[in-house]
Amino acid sequence: MAMTPPERTALLFLATLLALGTATRVVSSRRDRVPVSESARAELDAHIAAVDSARNATTRSARSGKRRPRGGARALAAAARDGNSRSVDLDVAGVAQIEALPGIGPVLASRIVADRDSLGPFGSFDELSRVKGVGPALLRRLETKVTFSGAPRPHNAVMGRRFPGVPLPVSKVP
Repeated sequence: MAMTPPERTALLFLATLLALGTATRVVSSRRDRVPVSESARAELDAHIAAVDSARNATTRSARSGKRRPRGGARALAAAARDGNSRSVDLDVAGVAQIEALPGIGPVLASRIVADRDSLGPFGSFDELSRVKGVGPALLRRLETKVTFSGAPRPHNAVMGRRFPGVPLPVSKVP
C-alpha cells in the first residue's frame, strides 16, 4: 500500500521534529555541564548510597500494603550493635531502622517517625532535636550514624491559621 503525498509530508515533518529535538538535547546537555570535584562526587555518591540503603531496607507487604523492615528488626539491631550498619536516613527510615540506632528504643523511634510524618522531614540535627527525648547527648551519639535527605522545615513556617483574629473568607456558591 503506497503512502499519499500528505502522509509523506506529515511523516517527513515528524522526522524533522524528532531530529531537531534530539540535536537540541545533545547540544544543551554538553553546554550545561559543570565540572565537579572528586571530593564532591565521592560525597554525593556516599549520600545517594545512604538514601538508597534506607529506602531498600523496607518492603511493602503484598496483603496490607504497609511497609515492613526487610530482614527484621532484630537483624537491623544486630547490625547496628556490631558496627556494620551504614548511615540511616532519618527523613525516610522506618521505626525498625531508627530503633536499631544506639540509644533509641521503640517508643522514641515511633515518636521520631510520628513527628516526621506530621511536621515534615528533619533535614538537620537542629530539627531532630524538636522531638521530645532527643537531647544533646543523643545527638552526639548519632552524629556519625544518621543522615538527612530532606530539606528542613523553615523556622518561620506558620502552622495553622495565618492571622488568628481575622476570619477566613467564605466563598458563596450560587
